[in-house]
Amino acid sequence: MSGEKVMQNTYSLQFWLLCTSSLMFFASFNMILPELPSYLTSLGGAEYKGLIISLFTITAMLSRPFSGKLADSVGRVPIMMVGSIVCFICSAFYPVITGVLGFFLLRLIHGFSTGFTPTGQTTYLSDIVPANRRGEAMGFLGTAGTIGMAGGPALGGTITNQISMDAMFYCSSFFALSSILILVGIKETLPVKKKFSPSMLKIKRTDLFEPRVLVPCLVMALCAFSFGTVYTVIPDFGEFVGIKNKGLLFTYFTLASLLVRFMGGKASDIYGRAQVLKFSTVLITGAMLIIGTAKSGLVLTIGVFVYGLGHGITAPTLLAWASDLSDDKRRGRGLASLYIFMEIGIGVGAFASGIMYGNDASNFITTFFVCALLSGTAFVYLMTRRTALSVQL
Repeated sequence: MSGEKVMQNTYSLQFWLLCTSSLMFFASFNMILPELPSYLTSLGGAEYKGLIISLFTITAMLSRPFSGKLADSVGRVPIMMVGSIVCFICSAFYPVITGVLGFFLLRLIHGFSTGFTPTGQTTYLSDIVPANRRGEAMGFLGTAGTIGMAGGPALGGTITNQISMDAMFYCSSFFALSSILILVGIKETLPVKKKFSPSMLKIKRTDLFEPRVLVPCLVMALCAFSFGTVYTVIPDFGEFVGIKNKGLLFTYFTLASLLVRFMGGKASDIYGRAQVLKFSTVLITGAMLIIGTAKSGLVLTIGVFVYGLGHGITAPTLLAWASDLSDDKRRGRGLASLYIFMEIGIGVGAFASGIMYGNDASNFITTFFVCALLSGTAFVYLMTRRTALSVQL
């Protein structure tokens, strides 16, 4: 088969529609994040800002077993639809919320969106892309999502400042609606679909985890700890070393991730998932050591940029690897399992780093050395589990 024919088969119209829908979806729920703390303050809940992300993450994690099971039975497209519809409805309801309790109830419901749509997206992509191009394709999909995550907050802040916060919420809802409309043009890939019934919502122990993907799940959890720590502690670290615009640190992180997602995924197709992950976990470990010992804004920025490179390579490679290892009939469950471990890693990292840091600048080095230890453990694990890591591409 010629290279042109392979490219055509890999990156079909369905693939690009999927990527566009992903961009719209991630822009939708990330658009509102920077404005939620001030919105909650206006509702009288300033002391509960820490729950804005944690409640969202909890329901995202709890919904993964359901989304994985339903993706393997009802279909990939309906699962993507559910997440986007939740985003559409929740974003439209924020302006009418009048109390703190209602706000947090909405955040809980909103969390179901990321529990469903990404699972459906990665499962669908795995269906339409050959295994030997899967890493590259995951890189493209991740790039589309990252563009949405990076552009959404900037657009949301601009709309809020120039028009109003309510207008920003409605714009977020419009982006989610756009994601839904794009999904209408995507063809289902599940060969045999079942009609939804309430009994499908009964989760058995076997639905909670796909044993085939244990190795990438463990690597994901160990590396995701750093992600939770960075998003929790870096703003204070930036202020400590004299960076006035702390948001720029996350901009550099996002740019670095965008630069390598496609290349990292493609490299894993050529050299193998484990080989590429050995490299990326070393990058993450090095980044955590650079950040932990930073004494200036420049060094901290370099550390964050290096971490963005490591994260940008790790994410699509792990998604491709979990898809490789999953049984074709349980691919949704396999990818949902990986996402569960990702959220566990992020959640534990955010919680533990908050305790270790304790608003004491002298604890920065300890906090990030723990991150380095865990990502270094992932590297050692990859080096010593060679027989379990073989994936023929």
